[in-house]
Amino acid sequence: MQLPIISPRILIIDDDEDDFIITSDFIRQIPDSTFQIDWCSDFQQALTFICAGKYDLYFTDYRLGAHTGMDLLKEAVRLGCEAPIILLTGKGNRKVDMEAMQLGAADYLSKPNLTAENMERCIRYTLGRIQSLQALKASERKYKSIFEKSKDLVFITDKHLNFLDLNQASFEVLGFQPSELLHQNLCALLHQQEQKEKLLAALNENQIINDWELSLSTKNKEQKICILTAAHETDSGGNDYVQGIIHDITTLRKEERLSSQAEKLAATGRLVRTLAHEVRNPLNNITLSAEQLQHEGELPESGTLFLDIIQRNALRIAALIDELLHTSKPSDLNLETQALQSIIEQVVAASLDRITLKKIHLEQHFPVADCLVYADTEKLMLALLNIVINAIEAMKEETGKLKISLQAQSQTALLQIADNGHGISKENLSRLFEPYFTQKRNGLGLGLAFTHNILQAHKARIEVSSSPGAGTQFNITFPLADYYEEISTPYEEKSN
Repeated sequence: MQLPIISPRILIIDDDEDDFIITSDFIRQIPDSTFQIDWCSDFQQALTFICAGKYDLYFTDYRLGAHTGMDLLKEAVRLGCEAPIILLTGKGNRKVDMEAMQLGAADYLSKPNLTAENMERCIRYTLGRIQSLQALKASERKYKSIFEKSKDLVFITDKHLNFLDLNQASFEVLGFQPSELLHQNLCALLHQQEQKEKLLAALNENQIINDWELSLSTKNKEQKICILTAAHETDSGGNDYVQGIIHDITTLRKEERLSSQAEKLAATGRLVRTLAHEVRNPLNNITLSAEQLQHEGELPESGTLFLDIIQRNALRIAALIDELLHTSKPSDLNLETQALQSIIEQVVAASLDRITLKKIHLEQHFPVADCLVYADTEKLMLALLNIVINAIEAMKEETGKLKISLQAQSQTALLQIADNGHGISKENLSRLFEPYFTQKRNGLGLGLAFTHNILQAHKARIEVSSSPGAGTQFNITFPLADYYEEISTPYEEKSN
């Protein structure tokens, strides 16, 4: 039978040269095979050869002067060497042989029973097994690398969905330390109860979970929208487990919402501009006609009254058209370097009367150093004032709490405006910045759309989280002046 390796390199480690010659003769008697056979009698030199991988196979005598073949095997294992070592014993000592195998010896042979036949069998099976192990380890390293370097969350749980193993991406995406996440249950991270029940039911029925969309909670209670693929498996010991992959699509969903929002705003803008043009033409005729009537001479008292009504409402319609046009196109800004703290203080001053009348508790936290941003002070004030006034109106008298804080970050400044008002439902939160959407009885639904345009023009990103009955928080991230040109991230809306 042909050996797995052509001309294998063999090192015989023995402190007796006569024993080396006898052992090597048995190897050379193996038919149809050629070997490179070398001898080493020094323990340390042999260990160096093993660790360097200079040979394909090593035969070591049990007795090596002051050391033993077991010592050599133990030291090789300690140093992480995976070379195939076969132990040669002078007498058939089962205890020694079994200990050698437990330590990692490839095989063991008794010197008195050596023949070319059993030597051939030993070499052939050892080299074949080593090749299989090397292929297996190569495959293991490849898949381990995929497991460890994947940007997706790769995990293994027991049948009850308690985590047994996770890759590094799992801890980075979810924000947990390994000790916090291991042995925690996957269901504990799911945001919705119906998702937990559906997942458990599917796995109990041995269904394959294929691209299920679900929401996971991070350590900081942030919601991550993910795609789950998982399957029920059974290991060689008959133990059930679940393996799966979780793909984070939070950014993708944000981009989809952004694209949808941009399309809606673009369509609305085109409609508004068309209507404004079509309405202004007859409105101008009405206004000019009313002015002409005023100069025609004496009018009856009722005529003067009706003329005033026509003029007053014509002006109101013109103002509404101007307001509609403002919300349908990006604002033209006069950007200058400004301290964000100063703008916020002006916003607070402008809303202080409302805060005082409703007896709302105001809490402010600002950094000492100025957060310098590029801003059109007047327009940015209007945008932020709109958010603050909405917060004040959402809160009850005396029990209302308004918190405004500013944090300086590496390239941005984070402004947080939070209230403990009635909150916004999930359905309405997703429509918060749509033009003409409002929950106010007499509102036009243009305030936050106007705010949206101004913040977008400032390259600011706004994220809104709200719970009905618990309040609403606006997180607005501004690029600092030094990094304004580097940041081109479009406006993103996030709903939690």
